[in-house]
Amino acid sequence: MAVIGIDLGGTKIAAAVFSADGTLLTRDVEAIEGRTGSDVGALAVDLARTAAEQATETVTGVGMCVPGIYYPDSGSVWAPNISGWERYPLRDELRASFDPEISVRIESDRACYILGEIWRGAAQGCTDAIFLAVGTGIGAGIVSGGQIINGKHGIAGAIGWMALDRPYRKGYETFGCFEYNASGDGLVRVARDMAPPDHSGAAGFGERSTARDIFEAYDAGDDVAHRVIDNAVEFWGMAVANLVSLFNPEKVIFGGGVFGPALELLDRIRAETTRWAQPISMKHVVFEAAVLGSDAGLYGAARLALGPAEAGKDMQFQL
Repeated sequence: MAVIGIDLGGTKIAAAVFSADGTLLTRDVEAIEGRTGSDVGALAVDLARTAAEQATETVTGVGMCVPGIYYPDSGSVWAPNISGWERYPLRDELRASFDPEISVRIESDRACYILGEIWRGAAQGCTDAIFLAVGTGIGAGIVSGGQIINGKHGIAGAIGWMALDRPYRKGYETFGCFEYNASGDGLVRVARDMAPPDHSGAAGFGERSTARDIFEAYDAGDDVAHRVIDNAVEFWGMAVANLVSLFNPEKVIFGGGVFGPALELLDRIRAETTRWAQPISMKHVVFEAAVLGSDAGLYGAARLALGPAEAGKDMQFQL
């Protein structure tokens, strides 16, 4: 028995064959390279078919994670970074490409991140856990009581829109308050706001600056970078405190490109979280770095493909 996991990102698609025990058997990655609309869908299907051909055991399911919102009623996907994917009929396209006996399941990338970490990562054995993904944007994969929290329209976990500051500022309407201030791009935005015109640190935090530049300047003792990171620690701490108080998780897993270099700040983030969170819940939650790294979504998609029949073998989980 084998399953196929597909991880669709903003710039590439990865497809892999997994055994039922979570062993990654084969993997292919293709760049999207300017493709839009149905061309992206066709690339995903081609990679999935190739993966199925490479499998030495019977493929029973296909799982796919997408960078946006999955609408289970229609099987369509909204992916803002892919032109033409406002209501793309992804489920029908995948189902038409495989035998009807092969199940097809789709979830948001944030949901698959935490699924992957529960299955074969830092959250193994957990029925209540949260994956905080901080990269270009911010999202949270939430499993509570052994179930993915999706919300009515599949938007749950879009925590970049958490209101963590006042007064309301111009710019929040595009990114949300939390993401505006503490995503990878947000660190650069805040640095530009804080830096004086003659600031020379990290090339003055100009148009080509990245979050990595901020961390390098921070390590070098740059005053602006220190204020930016201090600000971000406060935002990360407040956001996690809200999640801890709302969901009482066993673990919070930190991943995405920013965690990365921000992992050295986990003790500070925990201290900030402790100031704001429900105290009993806070005493019991564990903070950990993601184990699966950039493969978390791929593993999560494969776990999704296994479906409910396999759930009791590794965790109390409902799909």
